[in-house]
Amino acid sequence: MYSVIKRVSFCYGHRLLDYDGVCKHPHGHNAVAEVEIRTTALDQRSMVCDFSDVKHLVKGWIDREIDHKMILRSDDPLVEPLRQLGEPVFLVDSNPTVERIARLIYEHIQQAGLPVARVKVWETETSSATYEPATNPAEA
Repeated sequence: MYSVIKRVSFCYGHRLLDYDGVCKHPHGHNAVAEVEIRTTALDQRSMVCDFSDVKHLVKGWIDREIDHKMILRSDDPLVEPLRQLGEPVFLVDSNPTVERIARLIYEHIQQAGLPVARVKVWETETSSATYEPATNPAEA
């Protein structure tokens, strides 16, 4: 099995609803996504895939969709006031935790056709969350 990992930096804001901690307040992060692409065979160039292809796909989506935006749960009362102020928001159906953000990125890469194995998002220098699909159907 071969794999490559590409790191992509981005910034975002969020808050967690129904949460009893400091993250219930709006705040931001300078995040790093680590994307692992895995395959059993190398391509004609002897590569899993070109790093620039991964960068183009992942960074392009992140820059368009979530970089420098407030990622909020769709029923968050802040959504309408922020929109009225012209502030960029990205809505999700559940709390915008770092786990949820890792899965969002994973799903985009998978839909684009790259053999993504996992996505790890570092929310801070010391805290990260990883999404990878369950290998055992009982884990799903």
